[in-house]
Amino acid sequence: MSLYDMNIQKAVNAIKKRNAKNIGLQFPEGLKTQGINIAKILEKETGANIIISGDPCFGACDVSDNKMGDIVDLIIHYAHTPLPINYNVPILFIEAYSSVDIYKSLDESLDLIKDYSKIAIATTTQHLNLIDEIKDYLEDNGKEIVFGSSKSTLKGQVLGCNFSSIKNLDADAFLFVGSGNFHPLGIHLFTKSPVIAADPYMGEARNIEEFADKILRIRFARITKAKDAKKWGILISSKEGQYRFELAKKIKKELNNDGMEAYFIMIDNITPDSLLHYMDLDAFVVTACPRIAIDDSQMYKKPLITPQELEIVLDKRKWENYQLDEILFHEKDKY
Repeated sequence: MSLYDMNIQKAVNAIKKRNAKNIGLQFPEGLKTQGINIAKILEKETGANIIISGDPCFGACDVSDNKMGDIVDLIIHYAHTPLPINYNVPILFIEAYSSVDIYKSLDESLDLIKDYSKIAIATTTQHLNLIDEIKDYLEDNGKEIVFGSSKSTLKGQVLGCNFSSIKNLDADAFLFVGSGNFHPLGIHLFTKSPVIAADPYMGEARNIEEFADKILRIRFARITKAKDAKKWGILISSKEGQYRFELAKKIKKELNNDGMEAYFIMIDNITPDSLLHYMDLDAFVVTACPRIAIDDSQMYKKPLITPQELEIVLDKRKWENYQLDEILFHEKDKY
């Protein structure tokens, strides 16, 4: 447990306060190995029955309240901050801040941001507790720092597929602190600005531009192939944080109006194997998690695209205006 502060006492206190008897435990993939140890401690400290969710979990949009709602009194969901969603059972979110050393990657980032004066900082939940330390470090190295926030996010936070906090900021470049490429990619595509990713787990920093160019080439190929599609599958999730049926209905109407067939398919965990039953369709558009069409896209046998990419296919958006899909919860009613 050394890399993360799991704050087990907070979980114990919440269980005792509620006198809860049946507890659901949910972790993202990178923390699932902590599940047995934490369940053992919670059972010993509270006497409650602990049920670990073994299903994939991709964020606060993916809470197992639907599946566990009739079984548990409380779900303890690790590593994410809450979204403005009405869950079916009480949820305790524990942020699980990372204790990994951030300074080697910050040191590495200095050379990559040396030509920029005003830097916008962005990070994920795991490092939000260090946001002021990151600011002080960069200011000590001569940089002016700006932050953004939104109705759904905290200062400097990118939350899942929500990039609202980084938009419309007056900055020369962005520094993202965290692992992976999806978030710095999204920042780059939404802002059209230079983005440096400082990865504390790898102890390195990198400019995201080369990766973004690679992804855009892949997406262009998928969009081009999808232009030949006549029969479409519209993928829907029943998860409250990913449920956009009104958007799906709008997409079906647009496809039908253009003389194409379109069929709704509800799948909560979309994988290449889960779509093998529908290979008589020519292409798929995802209204569920926006990352699905980007991550591992080359593993899918048929084009798998986002609603914004479909607009390019249907000549309703120019390629030059390409952007990632995102779910902005305060805007869901517009669908």
